Amino acid sequence: MGNRDEFYARPTAPLAYWQDCPAIAGGRDLEAGGSWLAAKQGGIVAAVTNVRDPQLTTPPGAPSRGALVADALQCDDIESWLAALNQGEALRYAGFNLLVATPQRLWHLHRSRDQLALREVPPGVHGLSNADLNSPWPKLLHVRDALEYSLLRNGLSQDGPLRERQTPPWPNAVRHAMQNPDEAAVEALPDTGVGLELERQLSAAFIVGERYGTRATSWLTLGHQGHIEITEQRFGPLGHFEGETSLSIANQPTAQSRGGIK
Repeated sequence: MGNRDEFYARPTAPLAYWQDCPAIAGGRDLEAGGSWLAAKQGGIVAAVTNVRDPQLTTPPGAPSRGALVADALQCDDIESWLAALNQGEALRYAGFNLLVATPQRLWHLHRSRDQLALREVPPGVHGLSNADLNSPWPKLLHVRDALEYSLLRNGLSQDGPLRERQTPPWPNAVRHAMQNPDEAAVEALPDTGVGLELERQLSAAFIVGERYGTRATSWLTLGHQGHIEITEQRFGPLGHFEGETSLSIANQPTAQSRGGIK
């Protein structure tokens, strides 16, 4: 489950199957052509976040980090592709976190100012924001704790796969945590170099603003047979609800959409 924070003026296509690659479904950045979260029939999922570090210089001519999601889903050998990124190809991009998942495995590639690291993520409950995996940022800890509690309350294993088509607990409990607009206490804030006022604004799991904020909340399940269920809720300035799309990605995918004002 995750949120996409972005400027509202940046043109974006909602969750849908891609016309130029019908096996892939995801939202799309219409400015640079990439995506922040997408999935492919057959059971492959990829997601990317930026690394927040104003001292990390963007390389000249750097490709869009959203292109990493599309490339991950279209490459023939995911392990070789990730290895090439880890051997230096990732340095062409500004700082990022990339997650790539199959029904059996989950990889995390982290590129920051002082680190380039590829790791296979062990089973369990993990969180990722705009630093390294499981960095103790307040909003990450809050959402991760909510997910752990929901799993335990529903009698589900924290380190085992959901049964195929098993209904996950997060569409209610964890969604509320992901859409919490409360800012963290000053003493709990990380120091990423953007200044205290902006640090506070960005500390909310769900950022509400006029020009920049949380534009989408998505939740996704990847079953051990490769079946994918994904839902995206979209928001505009000041957190106004703009619509929701759900996709069931299997041999014969279906879609349902609705729109409205929160």
